[in-house]
Amino acid sequence: MSIEDYKTILYRQEDGSWVAEIPAIPGCYALMSSREEALAELGKVFGIISEEYRDKRIPLPASLSRMASV
Repeated sequence: MSIEDYKTILYRQEDGSWVAEIPAIPGCYALMSSREEALAELGKVFGIISEEYRDKRIPLPASLSRMASV
């Protein structure tokens, strides 16, 4: 699976920082000063987590959007 297969949530916090996260994958989030930076960092975090799952030969969790449509 790629990052495009997952629902991404993006929101602004009270302090003005932005959070981008993939709720289906524990720990897959980024906190940055702009939404563009948050999304770019999320891509890096997703890559790191994907690699860890691959190294352990564990499939990534299913996308919540896929689970909801079943």
